[in-house]
Amino acid sequence: MRLHILGICGTFMGSLAQLAKALGHDVSGSDAGVYPPMSDQLLAAGIELTEGFAPEGIPTDVDLVIIGNAMSRGNPSVEYVLDRGIPYTSGPQWLGEFVLRGRWVAAVAGTHGKTTTASMLAWILEYAGMKPGYLIGGVPQNFSVSARLGESPFFVIEADEYDTAFFDKRSKFVHYQPRTVIMNNLEYDHADIFPDLAAIERQFHHLVRTIPASGQIVLPAGEEALERVLKQGCWTPVQRIEQNLGTSACEWQWRLDSDDASRFSVMYQGEDTAHVNWSLSGLHNVRNAVAAMVAARHMGVTPIVSAEALGQFQSVKRRMECVSGDSSIRVYDDFAHHPTAIATTLAGAKAQQSTKQPNGGRLFAILEPRSNTMKLGHHKDQLAGSVASADKAFWFQPADMGWSLAEVAERCDIPAQVYSDLDELVTAVVADARPGDWIVCMSNGSFQGLSKRLAALVGEYK
Repeated sequence: MRLHILGICGTFMGSLAQLAKALGHDVSGSDAGVYPPMSDQLLAAGIELTEGFAPEGIPTDVDLVIIGNAMSRGNPSVEYVLDRGIPYTSGPQWLGEFVLRGRWVAAVAGTHGKTTTASMLAWILEYAGMKPGYLIGGVPQNFSVSARLGESPFFVIEADEYDTAFFDKRSKFVHYQPRTVIMNNLEYDHADIFPDLAAIERQFHHLVRTIPASGQIVLPAGEEALERVLKQGCWTPVQRIEQNLGTSACEWQWRLDSDDASRFSVMYQGEDTAHVNWSLSGLHNVRNAVAAMVAARHMGVTPIVSAEALGQFQSVKRRMECVSGDSSIRVYDDFAHHPTAIATTLAGAKAQQSTKQPNGGRLFAILEPRSNTMKLGHHKDQLAGSVASADKAFWFQPADMGWSLAEVAERCDIPAQVYSDLDELVTAVVADARPGDWIVCMSNGSFQGLSKRLAALVGEYK
């Protein structure tokens, strides 16, 4: 089949393109920004790319156009497709029909942690010899690519609640028909498409409606929004997980065996069943890992094997990824952009820094609030508190943000500064940093290559 993908360089659509190519389809695509690393992956796969959305980029012999959810009415290629009656579909619908149908789909949903948890689960299955397929919104470092078809019925997918397409306003995940589902958490996000948290809860309920009675749902205990989702109706067994603090009634619990969460034990019905010693830190990562272990058990992997796999888990690019080599000033690149994710990531980093450097070292948080929700100001009251674990905060003011980060900086309990010029920010950070410091750059965009730029400048410190 001759396929053309509009918006092909996004993580989801680019990954989908590679799966389509692997299935034997003739694939091309166009996007407004054709640039690495996705463009390199696509070209290496033999996929022809066109810069921009001129209708001429769509092959005359195309059989089907797959339209990304960033496309809208008024886009020249979209209008061309509609005017000429060319068959079209959305990425999630195509994926559900041509890749996921008939497979054991494990979906990872939630406001935070989807990419990391899906990567953990895919790696556990791989380590267990199950050769799963997967599509993840990042690059798991155990695999080096964001998607593959796999060689078994098992398929792990990062299940996003964002809308499907301009012609299908349901969440993407309703197209996947999963058997095993992890729901990590649920908070208000995506203010550009959801009016309130209740609207997102309704979409999660639609997901629950698609899970068979022979399936399984895994979620943390005490997540009020997720419990409201289940109260709307649930026909699938639910496994809840939580930290053992002496009062837990959950069948699945975990216990920290180190202050930075680099070692922990997993318990089932009060008995130790597995011990994990890994390179990650932070309570949020432990919670994600235990959810992945419980989901993997539903798919046939024992907790002991899962624990062994996690001991070799290498995380995901741009999730607390150290980019500074052996410099005594560490620079990390991180994707966190929601206040909760910022707070948990920084807390985990501080705990790990304290363990590895008991003699001191400061934690710098450099943040670019660039998501649509942030730009609309929906989380601004939570931002000051989100950086409490850091020693200093450097805020970068996006040019198109309609409110000032100065009010956030004023409310921070730690020293905080705001910059609208990236060069000035870089100069300030480099002048202040000293050996032993950790610098965490946080944005859901490229941040203009800030982390690597800083890494190069502090690389002289050994």
